[in-house]
Amino acid sequence: MSALIDPEDLTHEVDLVWLEDTDALDYVRQSLDRLSGRRRKPAYHRDGRLVGYAILGPEAKPSRASGTYLRRVFWLAPHDRDQQPKGLYETGAPSEAVDPRTLQPGVKGYKTERSEGGPASDAMREMGITLPKT
Repeated sequence: MSALIDPEDLTHEVDLVWLEDTDALDYVRQSLDRLSGRRRKPAYHRDGRLVGYAILGPEAKPSRASGTYLRRVFWLAPHDRDQQPKGLYETGAPSEAVDPRTLQPGVKGYKTERSEGGPASDAMREMGITLPKT
């Protein structure tokens, strides 16, 4: 869950890589994954799609136990609002969701009115999608 991410786990982030334009996304899910490298695109094993990931700087050290790095990944499930605007998350958002506009390297981000299904983003209005007021 996003709320459980310790800011200390993000101190070695130097960049966020986005694999798609986040302007039209009201939220992305974020989680910390154990990955084999600091920089390259991680393998993705969840249902849904990988939207982005963090790159760690050279000072980041791997776990002594596993040799892996704790890195943030950003993703969306098939039933998220971007694919099903009238579905489960028509209003509200998953617990690990944050507004992508609030994310930066080393900053865990947070929910906003937009991520919770409030006023539609400009991109959503241009597509003709409107969300009910909560």
